Amino acid sequence: MEKKKQKKNEIWKLYRVEGDKLSRNNGTCPKCGEGIFLADHKDRLTCGHCGYTEFKRKDKN
Repeated sequence: MEKKKQKKNEIWKLYRVEGDKLSRNNGTCPKCGEGIFLADHKDRLTCGHCGYTEFKRKDKN
């Protein structure tokens, strides 16, 4: 059996450098607090730690 290659953690995508400051691209989980990011999916934001979910609004024009 072949082992699957493990995807490298791309933590650098979660932050943005502005001058000498770091800012976060994704929001943090309101239940878990600072340090736990919300995963950005097509239709929702989810916390992988506690399962908290925020659905994105669908604006119909």
